[in-house]
Amino acid sequence: MINKNPIKVEDDRTGLEIQTLRRAILDNLFYIQGKFPEIATKNDFYLALAYTVRDRLLQRWLNTIQTKLKKDVKKVCYLSAEFLVGPHLENNLINLGIAETIKQAVTESGLNIKELIETEEEPGLGNGGLGRLAACYMDSLSSLEVPAIGYGIRYEFGIFDQEIRDGWQVEITDKWLQYGNPWEICRPEASVTVNFGGHTEQYVDGYDNFHVRWVPEYVVKGIPYDTPITGYKVNTVNTLRLWRSEACESFDFQRFNVGDYYGAVDDKVTSENLTKVLYPNDETTQGKELRLRQQYFFVSSSLQDMTRIHLLNNPNLDNFHEQWAIQLNDTHPAVAVPELMRLLVDVHEYEWGKAWNIVKNTFAYTNHTLLPEALEKWPIELFGSLLPRILEIIYEINRRFLDQVRIKFPNDDSKMASLSIIDESGERYVRMAHLACIGSHHINGVAELHSQLVKDTILHDFYLLSPEKFTNVTNGVTPRRWIVQSNPRLSELITSKIGDGWIKNLPELRKLESYAEDKTFRQQWREAKQAVKQDLANYIQKTVGITVNPESLFDIQVKRIHEYKRQHLNVLHIITLYKWIKSNPNLDIPPRTFIFGGKAAPGYFMAKRIIKLITAVGNVVNNDGDIGDRLKVVFLPDYNVTLGQRVYPAADLSEQISLAGKEASGTGNMKFAMNGALTIGTLDGANIEIRQEVGGENFFLFGLTTPEVLNLKAQGYIPRRYYQSIPELRGVIDLISSGFFSHGDPELFQPIVDNLLYDDPYLVLADYKSYIECQDNISQAYKDQENWSKMSILNAARMSKFSSDRSIQDYCNHIWNAKSVPIELKDYVQGKTQLSVDQF
Repeated sequence: MINKNPIKVEDDRTGLEIQTLRRAILDNLFYIQGKFPEIATKNDFYLALAYTVRDRLLQRWLNTIQTKLKKDVKKVCYLSAEFLVGPHLENNLINLGIAETIKQAVTESGLNIKELIETEEEPGLGNGGLGRLAACYMDSLSSLEVPAIGYGIRYEFGIFDQEIRDGWQVEITDKWLQYGNPWEICRPEASVTVNFGGHTEQYVDGYDNFHVRWVPEYVVKGIPYDTPITGYKVNTVNTLRLWRSEACESFDFQRFNVGDYYGAVDDKVTSENLTKVLYPNDETTQGKELRLRQQYFFVSSSLQDMTRIHLLNNPNLDNFHEQWAIQLNDTHPAVAVPELMRLLVDVHEYEWGKAWNIVKNTFAYTNHTLLPEALEKWPIELFGSLLPRILEIIYEINRRFLDQVRIKFPNDDSKMASLSIIDESGERYVRMAHLACIGSHHINGVAELHSQLVKDTILHDFYLLSPEKFTNVTNGVTPRRWIVQSNPRLSELITSKIGDGWIKNLPELRKLESYAEDKTFRQQWREAKQAVKQDLANYIQKTVGITVNPESLFDIQVKRIHEYKRQHLNVLHIITLYKWIKSNPNLDIPPRTFIFGGKAAPGYFMAKRIIKLITAVGNVVNNDGDIGDRLKVVFLPDYNVTLGQRVYPAADLSEQISLAGKEASGTGNMKFAMNGALTIGTLDGANIEIRQEVGGENFFLFGLTTPEVLNLKAQGYIPRRYYQSIPELRGVIDLISSGFFSHGDPELFQPIVDNLLYDDPYLVLADYKSYIECQDNISQAYKDQENWSKMSILNAARMSKFSSDRSIQDYCNHIWNAKSVPIELKDYVQGKTQLSVDQF
């Protein structure tokens, strides 16, 4: 019997009429959450709404997946140990173009859309700029309709939550998954197995071919969890595939049967620990081992997944490099190079030369650091015990590579030593950056200065060997999240003047330049800024109990706490201002609110002490009646994407004060400037390009240049000379040393003082005078609000270069050779699903 009136499932799953949406939310509450409204929690309502939105992107998502399977479609795979994606709900509403419709449906249902959006737990899958960049790139890949998959780790607990107790950072477990994640779909049928430990065996087959078999000590299962990444007002929805580890056999019945209850689940516990937490403290041997296991686990899982997908529509892997472009986001996934060789040679039985040709034409490598200590290297003993077959392959890659080096640089042992994957200068190490360089067809830095310094310094010999490999792709950020979502008032003002085309095509922001001279528009711009500053002031009062003046200059530095980013230079300025006002209460400077945010690595002693110094100075300054609201110091705990969305739009001044030559790029500088903040910065990272774009007159420059830094260090930098020759600086350092900010305890901050006076690796004291003079110029400039507003407008108007859309287009054109593939939607209609369902 044929049903002539099939159920129209598309109505409730894809419909956008208000009544349909209201019914869908209630149905999801009832059938997925198993709740009725009277007993539902706020999280239940959030989940019901999230599933309703997810339903409306599934059609696009599945059509995108279907398109990726076609033979002639090149796919970009972004391998990253971090994806700091931020909350999904509001971002998906904006990208799908249904924000207002959903808001109306939610409101008519008696719910508060803002409360539901704020209920979402942020995925703690990244540590800072590296992970957030990966998330912005995934957004742009979808928005530009480039078929892509992001591969990473589904950390169960993610980056730690940060609390500030008595001024100190305390790390709290980040339980982001405790109430469920409606955006992911588990795909256990696509699971893979990953080997660890054991030994290798050599053998010759019946055709006299040599082979190696890896006999592992233990095997871990990788389970993929897929999250949809929507593009802005397009049909493309790409996939973020994150791997969770699991034991191949979760329960040993025989051990349980003899009373060994803990032993029965030992494999389960050991295997699942692999993806429990983002970046364990690698100060210990156990931490280093876990981090290496994490990296190999997600890389091996991802490559097995790619080869499986490829073989669905191809007879072999001969053309793998033509259909897949794999980007290594820093050195964390560099073990992918020998792992793909293993899969080709050991599993698919390719001859070495043919396999290597596929490998070197598949990978490209992004370097993110100029700090030598951040270039990963692993002790040979550790690497070999965990990954014996991979180490053998690395040795062979290195042997063949060094043979080529000898031809290019005959009798040059120093070149051989510097280029070798194996560091043999002391304890032997595997150098992962070297492995990535040798196995990639392109190597890029992430800002013009950084890319040049990569060629001149840390990878100089690789540049001499293969200059054609090196290029630059300056980082970018997505304007959808960092302007439209973060700053709706400013977005609406901009759109009211130039239309909404800028959201997808950021160069259209240039049209704002003509409004910089419009006094009425400048007033509207200030009003939008003031409203968001008031919002942040309210948040500060609610969160940390400090009352700040929303009309003061909001001077903000939010980023990872690290000595090279020089949060302590900022603190020296605060103490300088404090001393000035105390000695001259009639000093004519505008009131300032200094806002800090950021996490220190759990094992980073000096960074944690800098946080304590910031909070201690704030405790004194904020409670000094002579100061009032002229100076306030705020440290906002648990800095993350959500908090960044509050902070970037409210900034008047963006602190980008790293030592020249140390910051690869930075992306916070871009987010601030896009929202109209003016930058105080050194000629470092992307600051240089931002200054070029916005104009030197709209940028507050200070400090030594990179060549000056190198010259000063070459001459023998003696920081104490600056302390002795600059009375203001000496007074500030002495005040810290005296225990003034530590309840009379002179020992508390002595490690920071000693570091500055006798080492000062990031030249804080050398840049102090220039920084203070620049900050004084800023105080004077802020008094002229009309001109400040003009500078603010021009900063925002000239930031189009720093859209991640431009960055991704650069990768597509110059590195990946990838193209946009528009997705044609095919409606889901029950009668056309080609399923035969018996009627009873």
